This record gives sequence, C-alpha cells and structure tokens, in this order.
Amino acid sequence: MPVPAVTADEVLTVLHAQWTPLVRLATLLVDDQESARDVVQDCYEAVLRLRPEVDDEAHLVAYLRRAVVNRARSALRRRGTVLRYLAKLRPHSAPPADSDLLTAEAHRELLGALDRLPPRQREVLVLRYYSELGEAEIARTLGIPPGTVKSTAHRALAALRRRMKDGTHEL
Repeated sequence: MPVPAVTADEVLTVLHAQWTPLVRLATLLVDDQESARDVVQDCYEAVLRLRPEVDDEAHLVAYLRRAVVNRARSALRRRGTVLRYLAKLRPHSAPPADSDLLTAEAHRELLGALDRLPPRQREVLVLRYYSELGEAEIARTLGIPPGTVKSTAHRALAALRRRMKDGTHEL
C-alpha cells in the first residue's frame, strides 16, 4: 500500500516553521545572510514546484536541509568563480566598506577557522553544533554513512582546536 505524501498545507507549515533554522544553516555555510536567504528561497521554490515524494514532515525537513547544503555548495562555487574573475580585473582592490563591523575577536577566529575547513567538514560541524542535529540526521542530510559523520566531525574538531590553539587559520 503506497504511503501518502505530505499535503500542500503540511508543506507550507513546514516551510514556514523551518525558515529561520534553514537561513541560519545557510548563513553558516555561505557566510553571507543575503546569499543564505537566496539559497533557502531557491530550495523553497524547488519544493513547491517539484513536490518531492516524502511521507512525513520529518523527511521533508531532512530533504530541505540537504537541499540547502547542496545549494550552498553551488553558491560557493559560483562565488569562487566570480571572485577569481574580479581578482583578475582588480588585483589591488580595497577591503569592503563594512569590514569595520566585525564581531568579537574569538568569534571571528572561530568562523575564520571554520570557513577554512574542507567543505564536508564544515558542513558536518555546522549541522551538528549550529543546527543541533544528531549523527543520523546529519548522515541523511548529507547522504553519507553515520560512521563517516563521526570521523569527519572528529577530524574537523581536531583541525579547529589546532588552529585556535596556534592562532593560525591555515589548513
């Protein structure tokens, strides 16, 4: 007997309830709130247009998280391409005007070290500590085995500890 898919009303309820957590997740992955909102909006548009076959709200939330992670990866690839192109045009550009609006030094150091982790390690830590997901949920979100989540988190935390202890941010 086929499992009924979530209804349109349930989809809208989930989309409304998950907006803030998904924007926060995307912000930590792309490090820019406006881009993060775009990422989440693109995911919402795709969910509404494609109507993925999910059997309950929990699976829809996992689907949305995975979509946000994937679209954040794409946004970072596009950003890298644009930045490389702009660097060729203006090799000696000035820092952004808002560079003086920085958070506390320790927070900046942590975000800098987090940003320099390989993408998969950064994704696992963001999902675990900022989105507060368990290993099984992270595994479903990223499409990897739970053991890979554990080992990736372990390596990422070790790298962050080294960078924070040494005061360096290079990996």
